[in-house]
This record gives sequence, structure tokens and C-alpha cells, in this order.
Amino acid sequence: MPIEHISDTARWVAVYRAMESERPDRLFNDPFARRLAGIEGETIVKALPGARQMAWAMIVRTAVFDELILQTIERDRIDLVVNLAAGLDARPWRLTLPRSLRWVDVDLPGILDHKRHVIGDAKPACSYEAVSADLTDGAVRDALFSKLGAGSTRALVVTEGLLVYLTPEQVGSLATSLSRAPSFRWWIIDLASPQLLAMMLRSFGKGLAQANAPFKFAPAEGTAFFLPFGWKESRFCSTWDDSLRLDRQIRFAWLYRLIGRFASKERREVARRFSGNVLLERV
Repeated sequence: MPIEHISDTARWVAVYRAMESERPDRLFNDPFARRLAGIEGETIVKALPGARQMAWAMIVRTAVFDELILQTIERDRIDLVVNLAAGLDARPWRLTLPRSLRWVDVDLPGILDHKRHVIGDAKPACSYEAVSADLTDGAVRDALFSKLGAGSTRALVVTEGLLVYLTPEQVGSLATSLSRAPSFRWWIIDLASPQLLAMMLRSFGKGLAQANAPFKFAPAEGTAFFLPFGWKESRFCSTWDDSLRLDRQIRFAWLYRLIGRFASKERREVARRFSGNVLLERV
């Protein structure tokens, strides 16, 4: 199994960003993605059954996160972005961001060192720093959030591709920690439904479990899960709807659309929330 640690999944997703960046009709351009993914990323995509077929969903997620980040920064005059489990994300270098913005990547040292080595002397669009921290350590996490929050008045938190690897208890603990920092106003997440989780487990579950990186989090109550922890849904972006809007669709999408025409309103809403990218705001 080419995935030996949860950080290796960042190389996996970087391959998808590279694939999209190399298209003439690309939705975004990540000039570092291919080198960040490396041979290891390509090996993962080749080894996981159906990995290339799911590229559309990761590409849509990246594009929608880009949109939500830029829109929230402009609309709410965000002065700090905290990117948790940042992985190999290169947004500070590839997005048009305000020079006054402060961007902080938080992840384990190995993955941050690899990103720093690949990106080299390239200049970010805003103030950038990388912080090595184990986010599963509650004391370390709380101290970090307190420190970052104290230096901001309007902060946006980003967790792309993180929550699905956590237990509900860990997600609740993280959400509580984030809500304790008064300046943390907004939080962008991606969210799977229990039905999608079951599908992903059938496709990748065995391999990821062997690598100690199993998929876990897909709350039946959807975004309502976050309410007791101080966060509520501000905007839900359906992966399905956005795939049609951005023209990055699953194979046989036309057939699913045809079937959907005969479904009830309730079933269509369930399908719309099968997978999504969400902007949460603090309660």
C-alpha cells in the first residue's frame, strides 16, 4: 500500500490539482502541484482502485474552496486565514490575495518541510508562515488557537480534506477549540454524507485502514452536527450542483440527472447534500 501515513494523502490530492492545472480549460492553476505530488503521489493514484475516476470531486472541491476563501476574505475583511492540516495546498502563492492578509499553514513538520523545499524562493501573495503542530494534541491546539486569535480581529479557518479522517468526538473537540477564539468568525469545511462514506469505504477503505488513515466522519445530521459546538451553516455548496456548474462531472452524470427528474423533492435534497463544501459561521 503506497499510503504509509495520513500525510501521504496530501500527495494523492496534489495529483488531482496537477491534472486540472495542465488542462487548457483549467479551473485553477497550481504550478507546484506536480512537483509537490512527486512520484509518490502518482503511485498512490495508480494503486488505489478508481482513484482517477474520483478526480472530478477533488477538483470541484479545490475550485469551490478557492471561491469561498476569496469571497469571504473580500466580503468580511478577513485579516487572518488559518489553514489546518494544510498539506500541500499552495493557495498563498497561486491565489490573488490582499498583501495585508496573514496566512498561517498548520501541519506536521514533514509535510511542511516538503512543501517549503518544493516551493523554494517563490514569493507568496500575502504574509505567510508555517507552524508545525499536532492538531490531535488538545493542549497544543488550544494554545496555538489562542495565540493566533489574539493577533486577529476577523479570522477564517480552513480545513480541506481533514474532518473525514477524524472521529465525531475529535471533530467536536476541534470545533469547540475553534469557537473559543473570539476572532475565529468563519470556518470552511468539506462534508460527506453517511451514504458517501459507505461508498468510499467500499472503494478505498481497506487500503486506507492498513495505512492508519481510515475515513470516519460523515454525520447523519449534516451541518447540524456543529451547532452544539458553536458553529452553524452559512452556505452549503453541493458538490453535485457545482460539478455541473463547473463542468467537472462524474461519468454518466447525464443518467443521474435523468433519474433525478423522477425523484421526489425530498430525495433530490438528499442527493444534493450527498457531498458538499460548507461555509460555517460562529453562533
